[in-house]
Amino acid sequence: MARRYDCNDATDRATGLREAASAVRRGELVVLPTDTVYGIGADAFSADAVADLLAAKGRGRTMPTPVLIGSPNTLHGLVTDFSEQAWELVDAFWPGALTLVAKHQPSLQWDLGDTRGTVAIRMPLHPVAIELLTEVGPMAVSSANLTGHPAPENCDAAQEMLGDSVSVYLDGGPTPANIPSSIVDVTGRVPVLLRAGALDAEELRKVVPDLEVAN
Repeated sequence: MARRYDCNDATDRATGLREAASAVRRGELVVLPTDTVYGIGADAFSADAVADLLAAKGRGRTMPTPVLIGSPNTLHGLVTDFSEQAWELVDAFWPGALTLVAKHQPSLQWDLGDTRGTVAIRMPLHPVAIELLTEVGPMAVSSANLTGHPAPENCDAAQEMLGDSVSVYLDGGPTPANIPSSIVDVTGRVPVLLRAGALDAEELRKVVPDLEVAN
């Protein structure tokens, strides 16, 4: 039976974050608010939990799960060949709605789907999300919807779609925006904008002027 906690109530929030952290450590799924939409999350290093996440969404391995982190410092243990321009993007836009596709450390024991040696990684600008990520470490997080349905802007919509496949729901109220994060590929010599979302090419080029835009 799924449990739901109101994160706008201090007592409920503390209990909910504690229960969510315990659930993640047990390899279970949680729903959490972010600065874009609600996400469904699992321990990034539990292959079974990530497989359960994909199954809950009805999503295949060909669409790997992004990873959310609670601090830019976490990047040092997760990515390799991270360019100076990539760090400049992190400094300018994290926490926030910018996802970076980077080469992950070959030694990492995780299975996020068919990633081809890369990971899509972001630090969200939401206090509940950051607090949970700080407690449990990197989480595989995807939008908390069934594949083909709109990404949820509130906890009700997420729970209606995902039901008891999720152990803990953290209700932070409506999300600040329903605009997806922008995605920039930093695996090559020049950063490439793969998807314009909350940040457009003009805004990103203020930091990395030679940014290219994928066709």
